[in-house]
Amino acid sequence: MSVSPLRAERRSRDEQIAGRDAAPVTTDASDGEIIAAARDSPERFAEIFDRHYAEIHRYVDRRLGADAADDIAAETFLIAFRARERFDTVRTSARPWLYGIATNLIGRHRRSETRRYRAMARMEDRDVVEGHEDRVLSAVAAGDGTLSAALGELAHGDRDVLLLVALGELSYPEVAQALDIAYGTVCSRLSRARRKVRASLPRLQPSTRGGSDA
Repeated sequence: MSVSPLRAERRSRDEQIAGRDAAPVTTDASDGEIIAAARDSPERFAEIFDRHYAEIHRYVDRRLGADAADDIAAETFLIAFRARERFDTVRTSARPWLYGIATNLIGRHRRSETRRYRAMARMEDRDVVEGHEDRVLSAVAAGDGTLSAALGELAHGDRDVLLLVALGELSYPEVAQALDIAYGTVCSRLSRARRKVRASLPRLQPSTRGGSDA
């Protein structure tokens, strides 16, 4: 079966970023150590790609759908590769940095994301999964109509914070780092977003909101 030009271009770009013919992956080094090494040995950045591509792709997929996920995830790592000199290598994990880049790229598709949530909301309504609102949000890809409508009505900044916590499973300090905002801003946006989403999920029983999720 032939490969389309777009798919071939995407594969070529991914292979360039990943450095498939480069040195083998070193699994015991931190992200910061790998990125520091990649400044002089660019092929080392393949290790960052291999460690984090799947989860960044999944995050974009759940926000914008599969059609956009391939391109945006690949572009995230291309931008990160080009910006590796500016990464603070004292940090042991590159996850917040990568999620921040991906979220900024998603920001170019705000209208598409909002339309997607509204389209999902018009689909046949499904039962709301009971549990802490973060657990419910982590199932956003399941297409629950009530939840999708609530997400579509959130302010962009509030939605970014909420989904970085729910889908990316970032801590509050990591969200602050990803979005380059203050810790207090993360807390206020998350509180506001949770309040609005909770108000849109009347079938959630109060007793289920105190789940074990942190």
